[in-house]
Amino acid sequence: MTSLPGGSDGSSGGSGDDGSATERQPTVCAGCGAQGEGPPPTWTCSVENGERRYFCDTCSRQNLRAIEGRLDSAWW
Repeated sequence: MTSLPGGSDGSSGGSGDDGSATERQPTVCAGCGAQGEGPPPTWTCSVENGERRYFCDTCSRQNLRAIEGRLDSAWW
């Protein structure tokens, strides 16, 4: 069985939460810091050095050529 980092496998993890109520954390744009619920379906997701990073519509549009060229966001 594969579990997500942070104990998202449904176990209580000793925090006193019974796991019945799932609280969603806001998704933060790795470029500008904008927040969205979800991740929003129009945002871009990039995996860099094994870490998932999300970019809002504006940052994605501004860096489209770099994204298509598969450059890490550090190069933008």
